[in-house]
Amino acid sequence: MDANLFTRLFDGLTDPGKLAIETHDGGRVSYGDLMQRAGQIANVLVARGVKPGDRVAVQVDKSVAALVLYLATVRAGAVYLPLNTAYTLHELDYFIGDAEPKLVVCDPAKRDGIAALADKIGAGVETLDANGEGTISAAAATASSEFVTVPRAGTDLAAILYTSGTTGRSKGAMLSHDNLASNSRMLVNFWRFTPDDVLIHALPIYHTHGLFVASNVTLFARASMIFLPKFDPELIIKLMSRATVLMGVPTFYSRLLQSPALTKEAAGAMRLFISGSAPLLADTHREWSARTGHAVLERYGMTETNMTTSNPYDGARVPGAVGPALPGICVRVVDTESGRELPPGEIGMIEVKGPNVFQGYWRMPDKTKAEFRSDGFFITGDLGKIDQDGYVYIVGRGKDLVITGGFNVYPKEVETEIDAIPGVVESAVIGVPHADFGEGVTAVVVRDKGAAVDEATVLGALEGQLAKFKMPKRVLFVDELPRNTMGKVQKNVLRDTYAKLYS
Repeated sequence: MDANLFTRLFDGLTDPGKLAIETHDGGRVSYGDLMQRAGQIANVLVARGVKPGDRVAVQVDKSVAALVLYLATVRAGAVYLPLNTAYTLHELDYFIGDAEPKLVVCDPAKRDGIAALADKIGAGVETLDANGEGTISAAAATASSEFVTVPRAGTDLAAILYTSGTTGRSKGAMLSHDNLASNSRMLVNFWRFTPDDVLIHALPIYHTHGLFVASNVTLFARASMIFLPKFDPELIIKLMSRATVLMGVPTFYSRLLQSPALTKEAAGAMRLFISGSAPLLADTHREWSARTGHAVLERYGMTETNMTTSNPYDGARVPGAVGPALPGICVRVVDTESGRELPPGEIGMIEVKGPNVFQGYWRMPDKTKAEFRSDGFFITGDLGKIDQDGYVYIVGRGKDLVITGGFNVYPKEVETEIDAIPGVVESAVIGVPHADFGEGVTAVVVRDKGAAVDEATVLGALEGQLAKFKMPKRVLFVDELPRNTMGKVQKNVLRDTYAKLYS
């Protein structure tokens, strides 16, 4: 049997006229339309030389055409590689060189710069803008919509998503057709999605949350989504009267709470509010319940594992907890040194096993081996505990990864750029609690005596070198960084020192 994700998404479609997507400007796209458009773009991809297993790298603004490009890539048996639209050419050079895509699709305004990177590996370049216009859509307009979906095995790759660590270079998490299909189908049932649901889709579609969770779950359920180009609090509140579900990051909820228009009446038609990608503050959870009468359902996942835990649909949604393990998934907490499983309530390393867990890191066999236990459990790098009721609590990270606004930032990359600035001796980048972003990227810098380096100097030097979400919200200066007896910088001390910086 063909295990292609596209086949699983669209096989058995009995009503091709069913609404799949409504755009912010009133456009309507049916399930049949999606199939036809995916066929057209799949034909273009094949005409451009894309073969099964080839990577298609995509850095474009959110649009229906961009979502169709994802579906078409999978349908053609290729591997979809979404790239954050904030990445600079400096950053893209690494991703394109490492993944070696056959084709790169980008915004027309960035074509020249990206073409120079693509030329290094002999990749083709196509364009697609925020309105769904570009060379690839122009070619698709005259292409046939008939396309025989390329059969894939369940373990074949459907996507590669680059994920940040705390040291070294970014790693490409390899996700199979089975990984994505199994997780989405399970979430449809767990979160009670039906064809009557209408999702407010305000997330980006270049990471797990917006692409795989929001989009795939909606399509598997034969539900509909209102596709917004970006997060707009006032518009989202207005849309609640004819929607049923919102998926968001904590920033969504903290900003929606700032609007006086958010009331129990405004949220009356909604059945579910889901939050993930970063910890939701307990205060935000409680205030949301008081204002809307709905308890936010917080869940936990990673690029490498898709979704692993979720607060229940029926039952207690505990502030500060990310719920028990999802059906078919095993989650345990172990001693970080011995690997021994710990009893309820004790803090240790969170490890995960299940059909959701990725296939390994692209072209990094040693790193892949190091991140898995001999019994198949993936070492997440997150510290947490599991209570007597099975609820998982994330208490920190064994690695100093910063999650800001739902995006991962690894400190080493930012520190390397700061340390290269004349007058800087060294730096340490940490995440500090931030009500709006979950964590604010914060740089603590030691400068040469007498050096005329200030916050503006550092931020100015980083501009254009790093994506905006990686930019420090504050740059602080100290005479020396705290170190332990082994000489390692004690970032936990820095986090404690500046814990109230943004409060």
